[in-house]
Amino acid sequence: MSSLFNIVKQGLGFSDAQVAVTGGVHPPEHKQESSSQPIGYLALPKRLVLPLRQHVGTLPKILVNVGDTVLKGQLLAEAEGNISAAIHAPTSGTIAAIEDALIPHPSGLPDRCLIIDVDGKDEWIAHLSLDWRTQDKTKLLESLRKSGIVGLGGAAFPTQVKLRTSARTHVNTLVINAAECEPYITCDDMLMRERAEQILRGIEVAQYLLGAKECLIGIEDNKPEAAEAMRLACASSPLNQEVTLKVIVVPTQYPSGDARQLIRLLTGIEVPADKRSTEVGLQCFNVATLLALHRYFDHGEPALSRIVTITGNVKKPANYEVLFGTPVTDLIQAAGGALAGTNDYIMGGPMMGFSLPSADVPITKAANCIIVSSPNLFAPVPPAMPCIRCARCADVCPVSLQPQELYWFSKSSNLEKAREYKLFDCIECGCCTYACPSNIPLVQYYRFAKSEIIAQDRSKEAADLARERNEFRLMRIEREKQERAVKHAQKAVGAKVEADKASTNETPISVDDPAMEAKKAAIAAAIERAKAQKKSLAPQNVSDPSPSVQAEMIEIDARREAAKIAVNEQASSQDEK
Repeated sequence: MSSLFNIVKQGLGFSDAQVAVTGGVHPPEHKQESSSQPIGYLALPKRLVLPLRQHVGTLPKILVNVGDTVLKGQLLAEAEGNISAAIHAPTSGTIAAIEDALIPHPSGLPDRCLIIDVDGKDEWIAHLSLDWRTQDKTKLLESLRKSGIVGLGGAAFPTQVKLRTSARTHVNTLVINAAECEPYITCDDMLMRERAEQILRGIEVAQYLLGAKECLIGIEDNKPEAAEAMRLACASSPLNQEVTLKVIVVPTQYPSGDARQLIRLLTGIEVPADKRSTEVGLQCFNVATLLALHRYFDHGEPALSRIVTITGNVKKPANYEVLFGTPVTDLIQAAGGALAGTNDYIMGGPMMGFSLPSADVPITKAANCIIVSSPNLFAPVPPAMPCIRCARCADVCPVSLQPQELYWFSKSSNLEKAREYKLFDCIECGCCTYACPSNIPLVQYYRFAKSEIIAQDRSKEAADLARERNEFRLMRIEREKQERAVKHAQKAVGAKVEADKASTNETPISVDDPAMEAKKAAIAAAIERAKAQKKSLAPQNVSDPSPSVQAEMIEIDARREAAKIAVNEQASSQDEK
């Protein structure tokens, strides 16, 4: 994976004549090997492994448990959040496990998967077509959210999001991406040859939902049979009566299959890097995605399978319709098995694909091609040499960047300068790496710099958020302190006001007031009565005491009298001093 572009360059070859002046390259195609026979079908595998991470966005929410029996087309995990995609059972069987398993991803790390033991019956759930021409578009989009359809050109972006419009965005032109510019990949080519009419029905659905007035189908000139099949389908399509429907053949050149590049080729409009195509009235879909739309709306079938190219170091390169979750090894066996010398497996094209961690990983929605690699196809990578400043990388860059400058900034970790030189406009197509005579893995440096910048931005955002929270906390504490001070001040002012009112309203008492004199006389009489009552009370337990008790009482009284005399004498002596 780390040097895939250079490996591809050694295997495909390169010459100055192949560099296009307007950007891009034209490597040897290697498409004839897998496009010489019709699309095939694989037998049902014994087990399917369905990763939850098969699309851009939030992972779906699992709806089944281990041991559940499921039918073909049954919803296993529903879309969660705005950008997400559902997952369905590609065939009938039993949920054997929900656990981490190895998935096709550049990291090579395991991820959460639904594992189905196939029962071989291929029994469907009840499914019906939708009369989409008469239903409300909002309801159709909500239904499409449950379909699990994503971009099958490799981006895997949820299709239901791309088909939504708003008051700010209105799509006038629908661009159909049928370029398939990468070497080795022929799945879209074969799809157009054999199922052009079904693709047109999917275009009808997309046009209805978006309200586009024009539809442009872009096909590279190395696919004459596909272009002719699409022309015939357009001529007989009822859509041809409603909108402008054109098949446009473009020069074969990598990366003309990139959505922004194809839009520029077909319409002359260059979508700014900081905007989406819908902001300039355009939307782009891959032909395989449109076929999936037709299957869902006209037959009620969610996303269960796709066409995959198996090519490279195999006995019989071909294209097969493969259920999602099928092991790559089953696809390789269908192509006659890997030949001697196989040393790698690449998912996607040789320019933008990545090496698989194992041949046992499953086919996912983003898997359009499996290349069985060997040293005969892709020679070992020569060592990187110093940059000779030949500017070939700048000549072939399809987005008119300065790759050599980005290389220096990325290598020296001058990330802010790399950002200024539009690093994030790079589409990582690999043309610069392919064209570099010094074999410098340029795209690796750009990916590294992007990841570092993203990490720094996230750290800065987290720090800014923490600082804001602390500032709000200090502001809250200060505000509460001020509020308490105001409350205390108000309370003190209120107390003073009450005291002033009391002193102002107090009535002076006259000395000769008869009421006050009567009250004083009553108090004095009460005191006298209390004294008399005290004197009249005789001590208890002293009547007729025994001689011994009387003697003890006399002794106690004598000690008390002596103590009084002693205290008085001490007080007198202190006074004399």
